[in-house]
Amino acid sequence: MNILVVQREKKQGEYIAKGLKESGYSVDYTDNLEEASHLLEMISYNLAIIDTVISKKSGVDFCKSIRDISNSIGILFLSSDTDINIKVKALECGGDDYVVKPFPFIELLARVKAILRRTGAKSVVNNTLSIKGLTLNYLTREVYREERKIELTSKEFSLLEYFMRNKNIVLTRTVLKEQIWGIDFLSDTNIVDVYVTHLRNKIDKEFNYKFLQTVRGAGYIFKG
Repeated sequence: MNILVVQREKKQGEYIAKGLKESGYSVDYTDNLEEASHLLEMISYNLAIIDTVISKKSGVDFCKSIRDISNSIGILFLSSDTDINIKVKALECGGDDYVVKPFPFIELLARVKAILRRTGAKSVVNNTLSIKGLTLNYLTREVYREERKIELTSKEFSLLEYFMRNKNIVLTRTVLKEQIWGIDFLSDTNIVDVYVTHLRNKIDKEFNYKFLQTVRGAGYIFKG
Protein backbone atom coordinates (compact mmCIF):
# COMPACT_ATOMS: atom_id res chain seq x y z
CA MET A 1 0.00 0.00 0.00
CA ASN A 2 1.78 3.15 -1.23
CA ILE A 3 1.21 6.60 0.29
CA LEU A 4 2.69 9.93 -0.82
CA VAL A 5 2.99 12.64 1.84
CA VAL A 6 3.42 16.20 0.53
CA GLN A 7 3.71 18.72 3.37
CA ARG A 8 5.42 22.12 3.58
CA GLU A 9 6.44 21.65 7.24
CA LYS A 10 9.34 19.20 7.04
CA LYS A 11 9.34 18.00 10.67
CA GLN A 12 5.62 17.30 10.60
CA GLY A 13 5.82 15.64 7.19
CA GLU A 14 8.58 13.34 8.40
CA TYR A 15 6.61 12.60 11.58
CA ILE A 16 3.55 11.59 9.53
CA ALA A 17 5.65 9.46 7.17
CA LYS A 18 7.35 7.72 10.10
CA GLY A 19 4.02 6.96 11.79
CA LEU A 20 2.51 5.55 8.60
CA LYS A 21 5.57 3.39 7.95
CA GLU A 22 5.36 2.00 11.48
CA SER A 23 1.71 1.17 10.71
CA GLY A 24 2.82 -0.99 7.79
CA TYR A 25 2.46 1.39 4.84
CA SER A 26 5.08 2.17 2.24
CA VAL A 27 5.57 5.95 2.32
CA ASP A 28 7.40 8.67 0.41
CA TYR A 29 7.65 12.21 1.79
CA THR A 30 8.54 15.44 0.03
CA ASP A 31 7.98 19.17 0.53
CA ASN A 32 8.53 19.91 -3.15
CA LEU A 33 5.77 19.83 -5.77
CA GLU A 34 8.10 19.04 -8.67
CA GLU A 35 9.47 16.04 -6.83
CA ALA A 36 5.93 15.00 -5.86
CA SER A 37 4.87 15.10 -9.52
CA HIS A 38 7.93 13.04 -10.47
CA LEU A 39 7.14 10.44 -7.80
CA LEU A 40 3.54 10.20 -9.03
CA GLU A 41 4.82 9.40 -12.51
CA MET A 42 7.13 6.65 -11.23
CA ILE A 43 5.08 5.00 -8.48
CA SER A 44 1.46 3.85 -8.31
CA TYR A 45 0.14 5.41 -5.09
CA ASN A 46 -3.06 4.46 -3.28
CA LEU A 47 -3.24 7.74 -1.34
CA ALA A 48 -1.74 11.24 -1.36
CA ILE A 49 -1.72 13.38 1.80
CA ILE A 50 -1.25 17.00 0.75
CA ASP A 51 -1.23 20.51 2.21
CA THR A 52 -3.29 23.43 0.89
CA VAL A 53 -0.05 25.35 0.27
CA ILE A 54 3.15 23.61 -0.87
CA SER A 55 6.33 25.47 -1.84
CA LYS A 56 4.23 28.68 -1.97
CA LYS A 57 1.98 27.01 -4.55
CA SER A 58 -1.64 25.89 -4.34
CA GLY A 59 -2.32 22.41 -3.04
CA VAL A 60 -5.76 22.67 -4.64
CA ASP A 61 -4.15 23.08 -8.07
CA PHE A 62 -1.89 20.12 -7.31
CA CYS A 63 -4.97 18.10 -6.39
CA LYS A 64 -6.51 18.94 -9.77
CA SER A 65 -3.33 17.80 -11.53
CA ILE A 66 -3.51 14.48 -9.65
CA ARG A 67 -7.13 14.04 -10.70
CA ASP A 68 -6.12 14.68 -14.32
CA ILE A 69 -3.91 11.60 -14.00
CA SER A 70 -6.08 9.35 -11.84
CA ASN A 71 -9.52 9.20 -10.24
CA SER A 72 -8.64 6.10 -8.23
CA ILE A 73 -5.98 7.54 -5.92
CA GLY A 74 -7.28 8.79 -2.58
CA ILE A 75 -6.50 12.41 -1.64
CA LEU A 76 -6.47 13.67 1.94
CA PHE A 77 -5.85 17.34 2.68
CA LEU A 78 -3.92 17.99 5.89
CA SER A 79 -3.67 21.69 6.66
CA SER A 80 -3.66 24.33 9.39
CA ASP A 81 -6.00 26.45 7.25
CA THR A 82 -9.46 26.59 8.87
CA ASP A 83 -11.05 28.85 6.22
CA ILE A 84 -14.31 27.15 5.19
CA ASN A 85 -13.91 28.38 1.60
CA ILE A 86 -10.52 26.67 1.35
CA LYS A 87 -12.03 23.46 2.72
CA VAL A 88 -14.82 23.57 0.15
CA LYS A 89 -12.37 24.17 -2.72
CA ALA A 90 -10.18 21.31 -1.50
CA LEU A 91 -13.09 18.88 -1.51
CA GLU A 92 -14.59 20.16 -4.76
CA CYS A 93 -11.28 19.80 -6.63
CA GLY A 94 -11.23 16.08 -5.87
CA GLY A 95 -10.15 15.75 -2.25
CA ASP A 96 -11.68 12.86 -0.29
CA ASP A 97 -11.19 14.33 3.18
CA TYR A 98 -9.84 17.41 4.98
CA VAL A 99 -8.08 17.25 8.37
CA VAL A 100 -7.17 20.40 10.31
CA LYS A 101 -3.85 20.64 12.16
CA PRO A 102 -3.06 19.92 14.93
CA PHE A 103 -4.48 16.42 14.99
CA PRO A 104 -4.03 13.16 16.94
CA PHE A 105 -2.17 10.66 14.77
CA ILE A 106 -4.66 7.92 15.63
CA GLU A 107 -7.40 10.02 13.97
CA LEU A 108 -5.29 10.59 10.86
CA LEU A 109 -4.62 6.86 10.63
CA ALA A 110 -8.35 6.09 10.92
CA ARG A 111 -9.14 8.57 8.13
CA VAL A 112 -6.40 7.09 5.94
CA LYS A 113 -7.91 3.62 6.36
CA ALA A 114 -11.41 4.94 5.65
CA ILE A 115 -10.30 6.59 2.39
CA LEU A 116 -8.47 3.45 1.29
CA ARG A 117 -11.62 1.43 1.91
CA ARG A 118 -13.76 3.85 -0.09
CA THR A 119 -11.34 3.98 -3.00
CA GLY A 120 -11.28 0.19 -3.22
CA ALA A 121 -7.68 -0.32 -2.10
CA LYS A 122 -6.97 -3.62 -0.40
CA SER A 123 -7.73 -3.45 3.29
CA VAL A 124 -4.87 -5.74 4.22
CA VAL A 125 -1.49 -4.02 4.23
CA ASN A 126 1.25 -5.80 2.32
CA ASN A 127 4.04 -6.00 4.87
CA THR A 128 6.75 -7.38 2.61
CA LEU A 129 8.67 -6.40 -0.49
CA SER A 130 10.44 -9.18 -2.40
CA ILE A 131 12.78 -8.98 -5.38
CA LYS A 132 14.72 -11.98 -6.72
CA GLY A 133 15.11 -13.74 -3.40
CA LEU A 134 15.64 -10.58 -1.34
CA THR A 135 12.75 -9.98 1.07
CA LEU A 136 12.16 -6.93 3.26
CA ASN A 137 9.44 -6.88 5.95
CA TYR A 138 8.18 -3.41 6.90
CA LEU A 139 6.64 -4.41 10.23
CA THR A 140 9.30 -6.71 11.68
CA ARG A 141 12.13 -4.67 10.10
CA GLU A 142 13.75 -7.93 8.99
CA VAL A 143 15.59 -8.65 5.75
CA TYR A 144 16.32 -12.05 4.21
CA ARG A 145 18.19 -13.10 1.11
CA GLU A 146 17.63 -16.68 0.00
CA GLU A 147 16.35 -17.53 3.50
CA ARG A 148 19.47 -16.08 5.13
CA LYS A 149 18.74 -13.30 7.64
CA ILE A 150 20.65 -10.06 7.07
CA GLU A 151 21.18 -7.72 10.00
CA LEU A 152 20.77 -4.04 9.07
CA THR A 153 20.85 -0.81 11.03
CA SER A 154 17.80 1.46 10.90
CA LYS A 155 19.31 3.72 8.23
CA GLU A 156 20.56 0.76 6.18
CA PHE A 157 17.04 -0.67 6.26
CA SER A 158 15.53 2.64 5.10
CA LEU A 159 18.10 2.94 2.31
CA LEU A 160 17.47 -0.61 1.11
CA GLU A 161 13.72 -0.06 1.18
CA TYR A 162 14.06 3.07 -0.95
CA PHE A 163 16.31 1.27 -3.44
CA MET A 164 13.92 -1.68 -3.71
CA ARG A 165 10.87 0.52 -4.20
CA ASN A 166 12.70 2.38 -6.96
CA LYS A 167 14.34 -0.60 -8.63
CA ASN A 168 15.92 -0.13 -12.06
CA ILE A 169 15.91 3.66 -11.61
CA VAL A 170 19.16 5.63 -11.32
CA LEU A 171 19.12 7.44 -7.98
CA THR A 172 21.49 10.34 -7.48
CA ARG A 173 23.36 10.94 -4.24
CA THR A 174 21.38 14.16 -3.79
CA VAL A 175 18.04 12.34 -3.95
CA LEU A 176 19.24 9.66 -1.53
CA LYS A 177 20.55 12.25 0.95
CA GLU A 178 17.24 14.11 0.92
CA GLN A 179 15.03 11.01 1.12
CA ILE A 180 16.96 9.05 3.76
CA TRP A 181 18.81 11.66 5.78
CA GLY A 182 17.00 14.90 4.98
CA ILE A 183 20.34 16.52 4.16
CA ASP A 184 20.34 19.68 2.06
CA PHE A 185 21.61 19.13 -1.47
CA LEU A 186 24.52 21.53 -0.88
CA SER A 187 26.04 19.16 1.67
CA ASP A 188 29.28 17.55 0.48
CA THR A 189 29.14 14.63 2.92
CA ASN A 190 29.96 11.18 1.52
CA ILE A 191 27.42 9.48 3.78
CA VAL A 192 25.60 7.89 0.82
CA ASP A 193 28.74 6.19 -0.49
CA VAL A 194 29.58 4.93 3.00
CA TYR A 195 26.13 3.39 3.53
CA VAL A 196 25.93 1.92 0.04
CA THR A 197 29.24 0.18 0.75
CA HIS A 198 27.79 -1.18 4.01
CA LEU A 199 24.70 -2.43 2.15
CA ARG A 200 26.75 -4.09 -0.57
CA ASN A 201 28.82 -5.93 2.00
CA LYS A 202 25.65 -7.24 3.62
CA ILE A 203 23.28 -8.01 0.74
CA ASP A 204 25.60 -8.62 -2.24
CA LYS A 205 29.09 -9.67 -1.16
CA GLU A 206 28.39 -13.37 -0.59
CA PHE A 207 26.02 -13.81 -3.54
CA ASN A 208 26.59 -14.13 -7.29
CA TYR A 209 23.85 -11.70 -8.33
CA LYS A 210 24.66 -8.09 -7.39
CA PHE A 211 21.67 -5.80 -6.77
CA LEU A 212 23.52 -2.53 -6.12
CA GLN A 213 25.45 -1.07 -9.03
CA THR A 214 27.28 2.21 -9.50
CA VAL A 215 26.33 4.42 -12.44
CA ARG A 216 29.43 6.47 -13.15
CA GLY A 217 28.84 10.20 -12.85
CA ALA A 218 25.20 9.72 -11.85
CA GLY A 219 24.65 7.68 -8.70
CA TYR A 220 23.41 4.18 -7.96
CA ILE A 221 20.86 1.74 -9.33
CA PHE A 222 19.19 -1.27 -7.73
CA LYS A 223 18.91 -3.87 -10.48
CA GLY A 224 15.83 -5.99 -9.99
